[in-house]
Amino acid sequence: MIRVFLAIELPSDLRGALSTIQQDLKRRVERTVDRQARISWVQPASIHLTLKFLGDMPEESIESLHRAIEQVASGHQAIPIPLERLGVFPRLQQPRVLWAGPSESWEQGDDALRLRALHRAVEDCCQAAGFAPEGRPFSSHLTLARIKEGERQVGQALTRSGVMDHPMTIGMLPVEAIILMKSDLRPTGSVYTKLWEVRISGR
Repeated sequence: MIRVFLAIELPSDLRGALSTIQQDLKRRVERTVDRQARISWVQPASIHLTLKFLGDMPEESIESLHRAIEQVASGHQAIPIPLERLGVFPRLQQPRVLWAGPSESWEQGDDALRLRALHRAVEDCCQAAGFAPEGRPFSSHLTLARIKEGERQVGQALTRSGVMDHPMTIGMLPVEAIILMKSDLRPTGSVYTKLWEVRISGR
């Protein structure tokens, strides 16, 4: 059995931009919180947009899933996601996740509709293959950090910094291919290995 998920990879220039933002946020936040606050920053090389977490699956099922996702991808177009703001889940007063994502206006537009349609098709494909349905709604956000302790302090620091109050030009995430990623849990964190890639080639 291997632990896998379906995701969208980031181009190297976007990883670089996110790394710079993380370093800036780290300076802004960590100088104003005490040692009780624990923030886990995601390594830029590990940042991706998850389409579907599959969990443990037999290695012999990899190829049949590959063919099924190829069928899904052939019916959809590539979608550009402009990353234009920072946000948190669940709320700024007590953040648990710090993310980069598209603007609220983009999320109401046609490209967002196409992205949700792609996600639904992937979800349906995976359910047909015997995987459990996803309990949470799909989110087109990239996780930059997880706040383990001291959420209130971190929320106050983010509020004081002003970075959450204005739009920013971070970069473009092109949704052009779906990858199957293997996840190995190590003491130092998860190590990801790409097993296959399916281009989104529909019209």
